[in-house]
Amino acid sequence: MIDKRLTGLIADSKRYVYLTIFLNWLSLLFHIFFVYTLASAVRVLFTGEREHLTLFLVATVLNLLAKFLTMRLVALTGHKASYQVKMELRDKLFTKLTKLGVSYREKFSTSELLQISMEGVEQLEIYFAQYLPQLFYSMLAPVTLFVALVGVSWPVAVFLLICAPLIPFSIAMVQKFAKKLLGKYWGAYTNLGDHFLENINGLTTLKIYGADQRKSDEMDRDAEHFRKITMKVLSMQLNSIIIMDIIAFGGAAVAMMIALFQFRSGHVDVIGLVAIIFLAAEFFLPLRSLGSLFHVAMNGIAAGGKIFHFLSLEEPEEKTGTIESTAITMSAVKFSYTSEKEVLRGINMYLPENSFSAISGASGCGKSTISGIISGRNKLYEGSVTFGERELADVREEDLLKHVTVVGHNDYIFAGTIRENLLFAAPEATTEEMIAVMRRAELDELLQGDAPLERVLTENAANLSGGQKQRLVLARAILKNSPVYIFDEATSNIDAESENKIMKVIYEMKKKHTVILISHRLHNLIPADNIYFMEGGIIVEEGSHDKLLEKDGAYARMYHEQMNLERYGMEGIQ
Repeated sequence: MIDKRLTGLIADSKRYVYLTIFLNWLSLLFHIFFVYTLASAVRVLFTGEREHLTLFLVATVLNLLAKFLTMRLVALTGHKASYQVKMELRDKLFTKLTKLGVSYREKFSTSELLQISMEGVEQLEIYFAQYLPQLFYSMLAPVTLFVALVGVSWPVAVFLLICAPLIPFSIAMVQKFAKKLLGKYWGAYTNLGDHFLENINGLTTLKIYGADQRKSDEMDRDAEHFRKITMKVLSMQLNSIIIMDIIAFGGAAVAMMIALFQFRSGHVDVIGLVAIIFLAAEFFLPLRSLGSLFHVAMNGIAAGGKIFHFLSLEEPEEKTGTIESTAITMSAVKFSYTSEKEVLRGINMYLPENSFSAISGASGCGKSTISGIISGRNKLYEGSVTFGERELADVREEDLLKHVTVVGHNDYIFAGTIRENLLFAAPEATTEEMIAVMRRAELDELLQGDAPLERVLTENAANLSGGQKQRLVLARAILKNSPVYIFDEATSNIDAESENKIMKVIYEMKKKHTVILISHRLHNLIPADNIYFMEGGIIVEEGSHDKLLEKDGAYARMYHEQMNLERYGMEGIQ
């Protein structure tokens, strides 16, 4: 069972596979020599020719030492093959991921990618480092043993050679069933992983709404389904191993009986009898070991199918274009996450260079989808998006990421120091520059002490307040100093004081950058040069704040509703 697609993945690791096969075969030759040496020693004991016994003992010791060294080399080459395979596969996955770019999630889930990169590669490591060498060695071993025994007793040698293929035949009988079952196993495994990752990410929300028990029950059902499939896989493996053991040890026992009858009749001498007794099982053991690895190999092939699916995803064409102007034009842009619903339905928008534009509307109207298109995360759009005269579809992703920075409400802060997190944006930034952007983001409270930039942050800055974390995200974005900034609900879920501080910085940035503010809070959009108000995936109104109020349309209604709610809230406090 060889998958040519898989073997084509590891061109650099094949030499270790070949070397492992050769060393296993060499070890078998040493074992045959050892058996014949031992058989000769037994004959010497029977005949009383003790003068040759020392020679046989020395030969036996040297043979055992050679076999030990050979098996040691097998272990080392197996380790080398294992290491090389994992490195090659993960390198190919990472390279593919970088080629797909930030839009990979349109085609492949993150949790499934993690699973094939970890568990899937581990399964394929066993396939390459153990199964493939064992497969070829299992073909060589019976032929080698047949040559070693045919001169001793051709009936025994022929019988063993005929019986040996029964093991791979039994493997082939269950292969079709195993392939289908292991396909279900990997489907259940990835589904369980998807739900687990989702529940971990949303655990706080589940606790707040008291829905954690319901999700726990769903996870229990998924886990039980996975357990049942796992038990079926293990049951299949156990049953096939029992069949292989019956063939292996039964065949060896019959061969030994034939040898005993031939010994009694004088057709086989003591050396031949001992050789057959010790080597009969060797006809079956390589194939039996192969059978034990068969189900692991099938699991690896199932994992390989997932890996090939990811590696075969269509890559975007190599782009060569660069951005010369940050004036952004969107013409008749449409976008759908699924075929059932169109999120954007013909967007026409002009965002001038070094201007302050805003996009607003009710939740679900498509605001963040526009952000995803401009920043390159959503590539499968229809229509035209240009930076100056350059079509976005022709721009190199590296150049786009250099020019456009998106600041959202859930941007991640890594565990580590403040300095390490700021250096993500500008690796060459000086201490003075980092302190300056923190002051611009009004993070003076974090600049206390002798080494404020060395302050250690926990995962996602859990030891900061929500407002502090978001202002640190803003400071990091400022440090990047890109021409275009998209603030996508960057002030959501934080306190009013932090929101005001962040908006103050955003208003200042419009002097030197193209700023696009996406927000449902219309009060923050008042200073914008132009506001695009969306409903149902289309732009229904555009203009400055004052002009949109004069129109007394959808924007004005939403603005007055928000102001009334804020006044009502203030009256309630008083």
